[in-house]
Amino acid sequence: SYMAGAELPCLIVNVQRGGPGLGTIQPSQADYFQTVKGGGHGDYKLITLAPNSVQEMADFVGLGLELAFKYRNPAMILTDGVIGQMMEKVKLPEFKRRRTEQEIREQCPWATLGRTLDRGPNIITSLELDSVSMEKNNIRFQSKYKEVEANEVRYEEIKCSDAEYIIVAFGSAARICMKVVDLARQEGIKVGLIRPITLWPYPTKIINEYASKVKGMLTVELNAGQMVEDVRLAVNGKVPVEHYGRLGGIVPTPDEVLKALKEKTVGV
Repeated sequence: SYMAGAELPCLIVNVQRGGPGLGTIQPSQADYFQTVKGGGHGDYKLITLAPNSVQEMADFVGLGLELAFKYRNPAMILTDGVIGQMMEKVKLPEFKRRRTEQEIREQCPWATLGRTLDRGPNIITSLELDSVSMEKNNIRFQSKYKEVEANEVRYEEIKCSDAEYIIVAFGSAARICMKVVDLARQEGIKVGLIRPITLWPYPTKIINEYASKVKGMLTVELNAGQMVEDVRLAVNGKVPVEHYGRLGGIVPTPDEVLKALKEKTVGV
Protein backbone atom coordinates (compact mmCIF):
# COMPACT_ATOMS: atom_id res chain seq x y z
CA SER A 1 0.00 0.00 0.00
CA TYR A 2 2.76 2.46 0.95
CA MET A 3 4.78 1.67 -2.17
CA ALA A 4 1.71 2.07 -4.40
CA GLY A 5 0.90 5.38 -2.72
CA ALA A 6 4.50 6.56 -3.09
CA GLU A 7 4.58 5.27 -6.71
CA LEU A 8 7.67 3.18 -6.14
CA PRO A 9 8.28 0.42 -8.70
CA CYS A 10 9.23 -2.97 -7.30
CA LEU A 11 8.75 -6.67 -8.03
CA ILE A 12 7.49 -9.07 -5.36
CA VAL A 13 7.50 -12.86 -5.81
CA ASN A 14 4.89 -14.80 -3.82
CA VAL A 15 5.23 -18.60 -3.95
CA GLN A 16 1.94 -19.46 -2.28
CA ARG A 17 1.60 -22.18 0.36
CA GLY A 18 -1.40 -23.52 2.22
CA GLY A 19 -2.88 -21.52 5.07
CA PRO A 20 -4.29 -19.77 6.97
CA GLY A 21 -1.80 -19.08 9.74
CA LEU A 22 1.36 -21.17 9.77
CA GLY A 23 -0.50 -23.69 7.61
CA THR A 24 1.60 -25.98 5.44
CA ILE A 25 4.47 -25.82 2.98
CA GLN A 26 2.35 -27.49 0.30
CA PRO A 27 1.09 -25.50 -2.73
CA SER A 28 -1.93 -23.20 -2.69
CA GLN A 29 -3.52 -20.34 -4.63
CA ALA A 30 -5.25 -18.83 -1.61
CA ASP A 31 -3.44 -15.47 -1.78
CA TYR A 32 -5.48 -14.36 -4.80
CA PHE A 33 -7.76 -12.06 -2.78
CA GLN A 34 -4.82 -10.65 -0.82
CA THR A 35 -3.04 -9.78 -4.03
CA VAL A 36 -5.65 -8.52 -6.49
CA LYS A 37 -8.13 -7.08 -3.99
CA GLY A 38 -5.51 -5.22 -1.97
CA GLY A 39 -3.57 -6.51 1.03
CA GLY A 40 -3.32 -3.05 2.57
CA HIS A 41 -5.46 0.04 2.95
CA GLY A 42 -6.48 2.47 0.24
CA ASP A 43 -7.66 2.20 -3.35
CA TYR A 44 -4.59 0.73 -5.02
CA LYS A 45 -3.74 -2.07 -7.42
CA LEU A 46 -0.85 -4.49 -7.88
CA ILE A 47 0.13 -5.54 -11.39
CA THR A 48 -0.05 -9.32 -11.00
CA LEU A 49 1.51 -11.97 -13.25
CA ALA A 50 0.62 -15.67 -12.87
CA PRO A 51 3.19 -18.03 -14.46
CA ASN A 52 2.34 -21.65 -15.23
CA SER A 53 5.87 -22.85 -15.99
CA VAL A 54 9.43 -22.41 -14.84
CA GLN A 55 10.16 -20.64 -18.13
CA GLU A 56 7.47 -18.07 -17.39
CA MET A 57 8.80 -17.68 -13.86
CA ALA A 58 12.09 -16.59 -15.41
CA ASP A 59 10.51 -14.50 -18.17
CA PHE A 60 8.14 -12.67 -15.83
CA VAL A 61 10.97 -11.26 -13.73
CA GLY A 62 11.99 -9.00 -16.59
CA LEU A 63 8.39 -8.33 -17.61
CA GLY A 64 7.33 -7.55 -14.05
CA LEU A 65 10.13 -5.04 -13.55
CA GLU A 66 9.43 -3.50 -16.94
CA LEU A 67 5.76 -2.96 -16.06
CA ALA A 68 6.58 -1.74 -12.55
CA PHE A 69 8.87 0.98 -13.89
CA LYS A 70 6.61 1.82 -16.84
CA TYR A 71 3.70 2.61 -14.52
CA ARG A 72 5.61 3.45 -11.31
CA ASN A 73 3.64 0.79 -9.48
CA PRO A 74 4.46 -2.39 -7.54
CA ALA A 75 4.17 -5.64 -9.48
CA MET A 76 3.90 -9.20 -8.22
CA ILE A 77 4.63 -12.64 -9.60
CA LEU A 78 1.93 -14.78 -7.96
CA THR A 79 2.91 -18.42 -8.25
CA ASP A 80 2.52 -21.51 -6.08
CA GLY A 81 4.50 -24.34 -4.55
CA VAL A 82 4.04 -26.57 -7.62
CA ILE A 83 5.71 -24.14 -10.01
CA GLY A 84 8.09 -22.90 -7.31
CA GLN A 85 9.60 -26.37 -6.81
CA MET A 86 9.31 -27.63 -10.36
CA MET A 87 12.37 -28.52 -12.42
CA GLU A 88 12.17 -27.76 -16.14
CA LYS A 89 14.49 -26.59 -18.88
CA VAL A 90 14.73 -22.81 -19.00
CA LYS A 91 16.20 -20.44 -21.54
CA LEU A 92 17.41 -17.49 -19.52
CA PRO A 93 17.02 -14.01 -21.01
CA GLU A 94 20.07 -12.12 -22.14
CA PHE A 95 21.96 -10.27 -19.44
CA LYS A 96 20.93 -6.64 -19.01
CA ARG A 97 23.49 -4.27 -17.64
CA ARG A 98 22.63 -1.95 -14.79
CA ARG A 99 21.56 1.54 -15.83
CA THR A 100 24.11 4.26 -15.35
CA GLU A 101 23.27 7.10 -12.96
CA GLN A 102 22.86 9.40 -15.94
CA GLU A 103 20.38 6.99 -17.54
CA ILE A 104 18.46 6.76 -14.26
CA ARG A 105 18.28 10.57 -14.07
CA GLU A 106 16.97 10.74 -17.64
CA GLN A 107 14.56 7.79 -17.50
CA CYS A 108 13.42 8.10 -13.88
CA PRO A 109 13.34 11.83 -13.09
CA TRP A 110 11.52 11.04 -9.82
CA ALA A 111 14.43 8.96 -8.44
CA THR A 112 16.32 10.12 -5.33
CA LEU A 113 19.85 10.46 -6.66
CA GLY A 114 20.76 13.59 -4.77
CA ARG A 115 19.72 17.14 -5.43
CA THR A 116 21.08 18.83 -8.53
CA LEU A 117 21.24 22.50 -9.50
CA ASP A 118 18.62 22.15 -12.22
CA ARG A 119 15.74 20.84 -10.08
CA GLY A 120 14.33 20.80 -6.58
CA PRO A 121 14.53 17.79 -4.24
CA ASN A 122 12.69 14.59 -5.07
CA ILE A 123 10.56 13.44 -2.13
CA ILE A 124 9.28 9.86 -2.02
CA THR A 125 6.27 9.59 0.28
CA SER A 126 2.66 8.43 0.36
CA LEU A 127 1.74 10.97 3.05
CA GLU A 128 -0.61 13.81 2.14
CA LEU A 129 -2.51 15.42 5.02
CA ASP A 130 -4.54 17.77 2.83
CA SER A 131 -7.72 15.92 1.81
CA VAL A 132 -8.18 17.87 -1.43
CA SER A 133 -4.63 17.05 -2.54
CA MET A 134 -5.05 13.42 -1.47
CA GLU A 135 -8.19 13.11 -3.55
CA LYS A 136 -6.30 14.51 -6.57
CA ASN A 137 -3.61 11.87 -6.00
CA ASN A 138 -6.24 9.13 -5.88
CA ILE A 139 -7.91 10.36 -9.06
CA ARG A 140 -4.51 10.32 -10.77
CA PHE A 141 -3.87 6.78 -9.50
CA GLN A 142 -7.24 5.60 -10.82
CA SER A 143 -6.45 7.11 -14.21
CA LYS A 144 -3.16 5.21 -14.24
CA TYR A 145 -4.92 1.96 -13.34
CA LYS A 146 -7.35 2.44 -16.23
CA GLU A 147 -4.37 2.84 -18.55
CA VAL A 148 -2.91 -0.44 -17.24
CA GLU A 149 -6.26 -2.18 -17.75
CA ALA A 150 -6.46 -0.86 -21.32
CA ASN A 151 -2.95 -1.91 -22.34
CA GLU A 152 -1.59 -4.77 -20.24
CA VAL A 153 -4.20 -7.55 -20.08
CA ARG A 154 -2.63 -10.92 -20.91
CA TYR A 155 -4.27 -14.33 -21.25
CA GLU A 156 -4.09 -17.59 -23.18
CA GLU A 157 -6.97 -19.31 -25.00
CA ILE A 158 -6.77 -23.08 -25.47
CA LYS A 159 -9.28 -24.86 -27.73
CA CYS A 160 -11.96 -22.24 -27.11
CA SER A 161 -13.14 -21.58 -30.67
CA ASP A 162 -15.73 -24.41 -30.70
CA ALA A 163 -16.12 -24.84 -26.95
CA GLU A 164 -19.50 -25.35 -25.32
CA TYR A 165 -17.98 -25.07 -21.84
CA ILE A 166 -15.06 -23.02 -20.55
CA ILE A 167 -12.65 -23.72 -17.71
CA VAL A 168 -10.88 -20.69 -16.23
CA ALA A 169 -7.69 -21.43 -14.29
CA PHE A 170 -4.27 -19.88 -13.63
CA GLY A 171 -0.84 -21.10 -12.62
CA SER A 172 -0.39 -24.79 -11.88
CA ALA A 173 -4.16 -25.33 -11.91
CA ALA A 174 -4.16 -24.24 -15.57
CA ARG A 175 -1.57 -26.90 -16.41
CA ILE A 176 -3.81 -29.55 -14.88
CA CYS A 177 -6.77 -28.18 -16.82
CA MET A 178 -4.94 -28.43 -20.13
CA LYS A 179 -5.06 -32.21 -19.64
CA VAL A 180 -8.71 -31.97 -18.54
CA VAL A 181 -9.59 -30.28 -21.83
CA ASP A 182 -8.05 -33.20 -23.76
CA LEU A 183 -9.77 -35.83 -21.60
CA ALA A 184 -13.15 -34.12 -21.94
CA ARG A 185 -12.87 -33.83 -25.70
CA GLN A 186 -12.01 -37.54 -25.92
CA GLU A 187 -15.45 -38.11 -24.38
CA GLY A 188 -17.14 -35.72 -26.80
CA ILE A 189 -17.43 -32.79 -24.38
CA LYS A 190 -16.28 -29.62 -26.11
CA VAL A 191 -14.30 -27.78 -23.45
CA GLY A 192 -11.89 -24.86 -23.75
CA LEU A 193 -9.53 -23.22 -21.30
CA ILE A 194 -8.93 -19.55 -20.61
CA ARG A 195 -5.74 -18.99 -18.63
CA PRO A 196 -5.42 -15.50 -17.15
CA ILE A 197 -1.75 -14.53 -17.27
CA THR A 198 -2.39 -11.17 -15.65
CA LEU A 199 -4.63 -11.56 -12.59
CA TRP A 200 -4.69 -7.79 -12.49
CA PRO A 201 -5.49 -6.37 -14.91
CA TYR A 202 -7.96 -9.23 -15.32
CA PRO A 203 -9.12 -10.53 -18.74
CA THR A 204 -12.71 -9.53 -18.03
CA LYS A 205 -13.58 -8.63 -21.61
CA ILE A 206 -12.65 -11.97 -23.23
CA ILE A 207 -14.44 -13.95 -20.51
CA ASN A 208 -17.54 -11.82 -21.01
CA GLU A 209 -17.40 -12.44 -24.76
CA TYR A 210 -17.25 -16.21 -24.30
CA ALA A 211 -20.14 -16.07 -21.85
CA SER A 212 -22.36 -15.28 -24.84
CA LYS A 213 -21.14 -18.39 -26.69
CA VAL A 214 -20.98 -21.20 -24.11
CA LYS A 215 -23.37 -23.06 -21.79
CA GLY A 216 -21.35 -22.71 -18.59
CA MET A 217 -17.99 -22.06 -16.96
CA LEU A 218 -15.95 -23.69 -14.22
CA THR A 219 -13.07 -22.11 -12.32
CA VAL A 220 -10.44 -24.47 -10.98
CA GLU A 221 -8.33 -23.08 -8.15
CA LEU A 222 -6.19 -24.35 -5.28
CA ASN A 223 -8.41 -22.50 -2.81
CA ALA A 224 -11.98 -22.31 -1.51
CA GLY A 225 -13.15 -20.08 -4.36
CA GLN A 226 -11.56 -16.69 -4.98
CA MET A 227 -10.98 -15.99 -8.67
CA VAL A 228 -14.48 -17.37 -9.29
CA GLU A 229 -15.84 -14.04 -8.04
CA ASP A 230 -14.04 -12.15 -10.82
CA VAL A 231 -15.29 -14.64 -13.41
CA ARG A 232 -18.85 -14.17 -12.19
CA LEU A 233 -18.44 -10.40 -12.38
CA ALA A 234 -17.11 -10.73 -15.93
CA VAL A 235 -19.94 -13.06 -17.00
CA ASN A 236 -22.55 -10.79 -15.40
CA GLY A 237 -25.18 -13.50 -15.16
CA LYS A 238 -25.05 -14.66 -18.78
CA VAL A 239 -24.19 -18.29 -17.91
CA PRO A 240 -23.72 -20.32 -14.70
CA VAL A 241 -20.23 -20.17 -13.20
CA GLU A 242 -19.17 -22.92 -10.79
CA HIS A 243 -16.00 -23.49 -8.78
CA TYR A 244 -13.90 -26.53 -7.99
CA GLY A 245 -10.91 -26.43 -5.70
CA ARG A 246 -8.82 -28.38 -3.21
CA LEU A 247 -7.50 -26.98 0.05
CA GLY A 248 -4.64 -27.46 2.50
CA GLY A 249 -1.99 -28.05 -0.14
CA ILE A 250 -3.77 -30.85 -2.03
CA VAL A 251 -3.45 -30.64 -5.82
CA PRO A 252 -6.33 -32.20 -7.78
CA THR A 253 -5.75 -34.73 -10.55
CA PRO A 254 -7.12 -34.20 -14.07
CA ASP A 255 -9.63 -37.00 -13.46
CA GLU A 256 -10.95 -35.24 -10.34
CA VAL A 257 -11.40 -32.00 -12.24
CA LEU A 258 -13.09 -33.78 -15.15
CA LYS A 259 -15.54 -35.37 -12.72
CA ALA A 260 -16.27 -31.97 -11.17
CA LEU A 261 -16.75 -30.45 -14.63
CA LYS A 262 -19.32 -33.10 -15.50
CA GLU A 263 -21.19 -32.80 -12.21
CA LYS A 264 -21.11 -29.04 -11.72
CA THR A 265 -21.14 -27.61 -15.24
CA VAL A 266 -22.07 -30.16 -17.90
CA GLY A 267 -24.66 -31.92 -15.77
CA VAL A 268 -23.63 -35.45 -16.73
